[in-house]
Amino acid sequence: MNAQTPSFDASAVAREPGASAIARDSVVSVVSRADRTRALLGCGVIAGPLFLVVVIVQALTRLGYDLARHPISMLSLGELGWIQSANFIASGVLMLAFAEGLRRLLRGSRGGTWGAALIGVFGAGLIVAGVFVPDPAWGFPLGTPDGIPSQLSWHAALHGVGFTLAFIGVSLACLVIARRSLARGERTLAAYAVCSALIALVLSGWPGTDGASVRYFIAAAIVWAWTVVLAVRLRKDVA
Repeated sequence: MNAQTPSFDASAVAREPGASAIARDSVVSVVSRADRTRALLGCGVIAGPLFLVVVIVQALTRLGYDLARHPISMLSLGELGWIQSANFIASGVLMLAFAEGLRRLLRGSRGGTWGAALIGVFGAGLIVAGVFVPDPAWGFPLGTPDGIPSQLSWHAALHGVGFTLAFIGVSLACLVIARRSLARGERTLAAYAVCSALIALVLSGWPGTDGASVRYFIAAAIVWAWTVVLAVRLRKDVA
C-alpha cells in the first residue's frame, strides 16, 4: 500500500518556538507537493465530464448531426468543428496532467509506472484526434454526400491513429490499475476496471458500421467514468 503523505499545518509549524527556517521551508515544501499532486489528480475528475458535456450539447444543437449515424469525431467538422477539436485537445491535456499526478502519487509502487504511462498515452491520443480531423461522411456537415469517401485522407488516417491510441491506452490502464486494486484487496474497484476495459474494447472494436457511432459514444462514456472514479479514489490517498 502506498504510504500517504502526512498532512501538516505550515502556519502552525512556522509559529512553533525555536522552529528553524529550514524546518519551516521543509514543511511548506511537503504541503506544496501534496497540493500540486492533488491538483494534478483533480484534472482526472474534470476531464471526463467536460468532454461528455461538450459532446452532448453539440449533438443536440449542431444542425444536421445525428449521433445514431455520425461518430462524435465528426463534430470536429464544419464551421463549429473547432469546438470539438478543442474539446479533444483540452481533455487530452487534462489527462496528461492526471497521468503526472498518478505518477507522483504511485511512484515506486505497483501500477505507478505503467498506469501513469498508459493514461498518458490516452491523453496523447486525444490530442492527436483533436489536431487531425476525420473526413466528412454520411451527409455531415450538411451538403456532404451520403456514404463514406472512396479514399481516406491523411488527416483522417492520423485521426484514426489518435482514436486507436486513446482507446488502447485507457483500456490497458484499466487492467494495470485493476491489478493494483486487487493487490490492495479492493476487489470491487478491480472488477469495475476490468469490466470497463473489456466493454470499451468490445464496443470500439466491433466489426461493421451499423450502430458504430452509438457504440463509440457508449465506450467513451464508460472509460471516462472510470477515469473519474480512479481520480476521486486516488485523491483520497493524498493527505
